[in-house]
Amino acid sequence: MFGYFLHGERSQTNSSMRLSIPSTLISTLRSVKPWLKGLSVFMLLLCIATGFFGNRNPYGNFNMTFFWVIFVLAYTYICAFTGNSYQWLNPWKILSDGIGRFYKSYHQGLFNYPAQLSYWPATILYMGFIWIELFGSATPLSLSQYLLAYTVFNLLAAGLVGTNNWYKYGELFSVLLMLLSKMSFVFRNITKGNSDPDVYVQSPFIRLNRSSPSELSLLAFILCMLASTAFDGLHESQLWVRTFWVELNPYLQPYVGKNPFSAYPKLRTLYLIYQTTWLVFLPLLYFLIYFGFIAISKYISKSTLTSKQLALHFAYSLLPIVLAYHLSHYYPLVQTQGIKIISLASDPFGIGMNIFSTAGWFRAPIIPNVETVWHAQLSLIVLGHIMSVYIAHRQALGLFSSKRQAMLSQIPMLLLMIAFTVAGLWILSLPMGNPR
Repeated sequence: MFGYFLHGERSQTNSSMRLSIPSTLISTLRSVKPWLKGLSVFMLLLCIATGFFGNRNPYGNFNMTFFWVIFVLAYTYICAFTGNSYQWLNPWKILSDGIGRFYKSYHQGLFNYPAQLSYWPATILYMGFIWIELFGSATPLSLSQYLLAYTVFNLLAAGLVGTNNWYKYGELFSVLLMLLSKMSFVFRNITKGNSDPDVYVQSPFIRLNRSSPSELSLLAFILCMLASTAFDGLHESQLWVRTFWVELNPYLQPYVGKNPFSAYPKLRTLYLIYQTTWLVFLPLLYFLIYFGFIAISKYISKSTLTSKQLALHFAYSLLPIVLAYHLSHYYPLVQTQGIKIISLASDPFGIGMNIFSTAGWFRAPIIPNVETVWHAQLSLIVLGHIMSVYIAHRQALGLFSSKRQAMLSQIPMLLLMIAFTVAGLWILSLPMGNPR
């Protein structure tokens, strides 16, 4: 359908609308901005403090809900739809900028950032973050320890290579939210000589058609986002659990023994190694599959561009799938646990306080309708993949000289999107939990 209805013009019509923002509102926002930055740092410090000194119950401590549900999930979706506010609300960058005011050399860094590193530090940190999310100790204390260690790490790294370089290439949440915000409805543009930003409301995903990554490391980051979300759904399924504990168990008995009581600790260690190996291998598998389809696209379209150039050109067409996967897997958690931040805010340490008189709100468990969740997940994944097909075809029309060549190039991409769709829906349909 896209191949038939979309035309082959190189430039798209301007579908953005500039908003006229009153100067009083701009001045108000500027006066509030320092307070928001201070609030961002305060929330980081509060998350660390509540983990060390607060309630040990994960559901009764502020830091678990705020970090994992409000920041990692809800705030990510806000940035994806409204723009990258994290670029000036990043608490670690705010702390680094504060140090830089007193020590000018800290802001510049001791060394030049190696160009060959590109976004690889953020990619590695992202995979480490996913490992902690899936397999790390899920307690308020461990979260505070992770946050404190990550804070020290960011401050040291920024001092070594410079704050601007580190928070552009190395800090994982900066790269994650920068990518997802490319799909936002709102776009801010600051021009030289104009202190007031121009704010536009634009068609969703339009910026994905107007740019592409120049580094393989950024493509790798996108594929890691895609693969890790799929793995998160897969590794909790009965199929996954049964494969190791039932199907592979007989082959492991010569190494761990047949006595289940003495073998269990060894099997738990092997299971963690098994899962970690797959977590690392799956992005590589996605990388190979993606490049394989790109190579087929290059062959049938007779493109003079290299496979690497084509792979980078179509990389952003994967982002709607990433967002759809993320939303479909995690939005029920925002619905059920995210609302509880209202009561936890009144008693962040879980010691009986009631600061905002909301400590008793939303205490009862919230159980969403299973059919509603399934149909929402189904709709999100299908819609995300349709948007990816649309974006990829738009990008092809701007890249190739003829509509026929663009159409031929998209046949392998269409098959790839269908494969991702089927895989995503299959993972969502798998029964969860221990089959025993």
